[in-house]
Amino acid sequence: MSSATRQDASPVLVLNAGSSSLKFQLLVPETAQVLATGLVENIGEQGSSVADHGAALAVMTSELTSAGVDLDRDPLRAVGHRVVHGGSYFSDPVLIDDAVLGHVRDLIPLAPLHNPGAVTGIVAARARFAVPQVAVFDTAFFADLPLPAATYAVPRELAAKHRIRRYGFHGTSHQFVSAAAAELVGRPLADLDQIVLHLGNGCSASAVRGGRAIDTSMGLTPLEGLVMGTRSGDVDPGLHAFLHREEGLTSEQVDALLNQRSGLLGLAGANDFRTLERLMGEGDEHATLAFEVVVHRIKHYVGAYLAQLGHLDVLSFTAGVGQHSATLRAAVVAGLGGLGLRLDAERNGAPSSAARIISTDDSPVTIAVVPTNEELAIARQTAALVR
Repeated sequence: MSSATRQDASPVLVLNAGSSSLKFQLLVPETAQVLATGLVENIGEQGSSVADHGAALAVMTSELTSAGVDLDRDPLRAVGHRVVHGGSYFSDPVLIDDAVLGHVRDLIPLAPLHNPGAVTGIVAARARFAVPQVAVFDTAFFADLPLPAATYAVPRELAAKHRIRRYGFHGTSHQFVSAAAAELVGRPLADLDQIVLHLGNGCSASAVRGGRAIDTSMGLTPLEGLVMGTRSGDVDPGLHAFLHREEGLTSEQVDALLNQRSGLLGLAGANDFRTLERLMGEGDEHATLAFEVVVHRIKHYVGAYLAQLGHLDVLSFTAGVGQHSATLRAAVVAGLGGLGLRLDAERNGAPSSAARIISTDDSPVTIAVVPTNEELAIARQTAALVR
């Protein structure tokens, strides 16, 4: 765990609780100062000394104390919880009460890998901290997608019964980056048409008009859309039935295959993009093809979203791969000069951790690298709500 010198403003604790992990960050929203950050793992697993999320919070408190942060002496302003799925219930951050917690539980069928951890984390944090607690949802930024973008062409009665629609994910990142890109180019967010590419181990794209999302690549689940580290992204829906007939796989096995053994891992044997680039440099043909598939899919969405927007002001790359792979950025933009995307090779290749413009001065569309900061976004939204 790392720590920093405290300031006078009371901090917000941001929690991201998984089924067996608890990621935390303590920060001051107004200054973006990170006071401490850490991760408690193996919660509830056999042989672990951390029995549950309540015990994980005790471990966290101990680590904070070791870093010079005493939560009993210097109380929190609030706790902000990252919750993956807010369904159609939540389009904004919300103060957590029993009813909100019940809705998060109700959405577990839509996010069986994520919402259970959020529930246990919220329950433990409410028991530990007598301060306002806020849920910030990954799906919230996309909650008001236009109906043509949100609707699947399946029987409407079935869709209504099971709440089947495009929800989208990584919304906190897309919202943060689109606002930061507006600051970078010095124009009002409301005036901009943007495409945001969140490229990490999980990947998603969004089209943002005037600060509101009009389309996104992830759908009912985080599996849809771009090629990812272990997720396939878009496939023919008939693949499930085909694999059942030909391989005897159950629906659960197909789901596991597409989520855990596909993507870069399935194509090249490695889900880390740095390893992929190294293998490409060594002439590995599988890695090269995997890279080309990734680029092809990203270009597909960039073109589709440009058509949906009708005009584009800013294309932003964010998240681990988007921020650090100049090779990928160059490949995505290559050949798109006719669409107004002109990359400056020197700017693109210059190492930097700051938000920056990497397009040429005469590029009709600004191409930018904008680091995301989901914890800061959650802390700011939490502070704004409790203020």
